[in-house]
Amino acid sequence: MSDQPVFVLGEDLQALEQAAFETEGEFQELLAQHPRVLDFGTLMDGQPLRLVLVAREMGVPTNSESGPAYWLDHLFVDADGVPTLVEVKRATDTRIRREVVGQMLDYAANGARYWPAALLQRSFEETCAADGRPLEGVYRELLRERSPEDFWATVEERLAAGQMRLLFVADRIPMELRAIVEFLNRQMRHTDVYAVELTQYRGGGDLRVLVPRVHGEAATAAKSPSGHRVTQRTTRADMDAAIRDRLVSQEGRVARMLLDHAAARGWLEGGTARYPSMSVSYPVAGRRVPVGTLSLNDSGGRRELSFSFGSIVHHLGRETASAFAERLPAVGGLDKQLAVQREKGFTGWPAVSLAALAAAPEAVEEVVAAIDHLVEGAGADG
Repeated sequence: MSDQPVFVLGEDLQALEQAAFETEGEFQELLAQHPRVLDFGTLMDGQPLRLVLVAREMGVPTNSESGPAYWLDHLFVDADGVPTLVEVKRATDTRIRREVVGQMLDYAANGARYWPAALLQRSFEETCAADGRPLEGVYRELLRERSPEDFWATVEERLAAGQMRLLFVADRIPMELRAIVEFLNRQMRHTDVYAVELTQYRGGGDLRVLVPRVHGEAATAAKSPSGHRVTQRTTRADMDAAIRDRLVSQEGRVARMLLDHAAARGWLEGGTARYPSMSVSYPVAGRRVPVGTLSLNDSGGRRELSFSFGSIVHHLGRETASAFAERLPAVGGLDKQLAVQREKGFTGWPAVSLAALAAAPEAVEEVVAAIDHLVEGAGADG
């Protein structure tokens, strides 16, 4: 890439010389404050893409029972609910060539599994408060008549389905990284991968010019871009068919009982993952609270009910979450997961298999009773 200056023509002609970012922290802060330099492409409705910061230094756990093992530089989201993961490196950092790719794939794989909607929502709202951004105004750009809970549930579902963008941002993109990005973009069906070269020019005083150059768009054009994919949600009919075709009779009884209970007392919302799934929410204390997700993932070996304790804590507090945990059955290792969650403040997604619920007499009835007590007890307290 040429190191020639760029020129600004005003009363006089001023040459701006290319200048490196002094520190990686300066580079990261620039992107956090001015994400528009990363806005390329469009939303589903054809409107310009506008990225909104969810969190800087977003923690990435590697299991449901521990805190963050890694830290992603930036997590952004757009109005379609598509998450954008950003990792920043200066050209002087030798990790920009290969190591950063492994880091990013770690973040994407584990974020897709362990970033529940409630955690994403809480991180976003805390970031807005810390940055002094009025939450109502920022939400106005994102929600489009949806509730915050519905929006963040969509983000969670897109993560689970692999519908995301991965952005490597540097002041210079080496050819090795560019080749890897283009290869990944051709091979990954649901995930778009880009390398963004952001060149900085400085002139007199505080004058700065930022010039982004995007690599990977040609490979993206050869597949359906994430912003224009048609998302197919799991319907109740899909779930009933999967239960009939994939589950033995007792597991099927458990799954249908859970779905019927949510349909009668709360809401069912289909997931967008490649396997059948539905989230269950209930009206508690005047709020719509996501309580869990029923998943029938054959390839992952996960036919289970997972509990959204992060959401329960966010809406109802830790004491209510703890009381709910006490009422859940001690089957399939769920009690051990809950003990760990109690120490961690109930931020994860403990899960129990449908087989374990089916094998224990009255276990599913205990789950339903715990949900009923959550809905009625917290509602009465509220």
